[in-house]
Amino acid sequence: MGKDLVEAFPAARNVFERADAALGIPLSRLCFDGPAEELTLTQNAQPALLAHGAALWAATRAAIGASVVAAAGHSLGELTAYHAAESLSLEDALKLVRRRGQLMYESGVKRPGAMAAILGDINRPIEEICEQASKEAGLVVTANYNCPGQLVISGEEAGVERAMALSKEAGAKRAIRLNVSGAFHSPLMETAADGLAQALSEASFTDPHFAVYANVNGEAVLTASRAKTLLLEQLAKPVRWTDEILALAARFPNALYVEMGPGSVLTGLVKKIAPALQTATCGTAAEVQQLRDRAVA
Repeated sequence: MGKDLVEAFPAARNVFERADAALGIPLSRLCFDGPAEELTLTQNAQPALLAHGAALWAATRAAIGASVVAAAGHSLGELTAYHAAESLSLEDALKLVRRRGQLMYESGVKRPGAMAAILGDINRPIEEICEQASKEAGLVVTANYNCPGQLVISGEEAGVERAMALSKEAGAKRAIRLNVSGAFHSPLMETAADGLAQALSEASFTDPHFAVYANVNGEAVLTASRAKTLLLEQLAKPVRWTDEILALAARFPNALYVEMGPGSVLTGLVKKIAPALQTATCGTAAEVQQLRDRAVA
């Protein structure tokens, strides 16, 4: 993860070197060589994803930075977006996201829970399904509104299992348990709120240079104080990615939407939410070069 970037672009190499120094752990070695089971621990995966996104931004910023009008990120990616918008230094962003990962992991230990993806159209509102499952088995809520036909639920294990069964009865094609260490974006994460509030207050946060759209409500955020409020709320509230993309599409219908990170999951979601939008993925050295070439064409 990211190894090709550091070999091709000095700016990307600098990001990973700074990440290692800021966190005091060999994050770059984990990204490049694994082991996967250590890299995927929440407290490691979150700063690794931020470092990867920041490295891609560093490698492309000179070519596209002046053209960027807005940014968004899914869950922890919202912090990467604030770094790109110059609200957070790389070091502060990394420390904040690592602390966030630690707090979320600890919350998962204190209040164990589960998450599941619900795929396909259902003939009942997911909120209604979660309400019924919560009454019958255990607390469960909607955690991610990813795109039409793809939702994620989160909460106590019994509640999630019951909501999965109810979703299948309501026509879902599949209901799949996710391999996560806690019930993210649910009230079970509220035990992490005080720690995250402290970490946010300690970070040097400034107003973003361009709008960052918020997971919590799809709002265009332009001040540091509002950013911190919504990032704290995001911990235990759903990621409303569909609303967020619709808000961006309404404001910037002709923009190029570039996904910076490993893979193309968000690009796929955007295509399902707003098929007319232009998209591009930028996760490898080859894709960085394509984007740079496109910018000067």
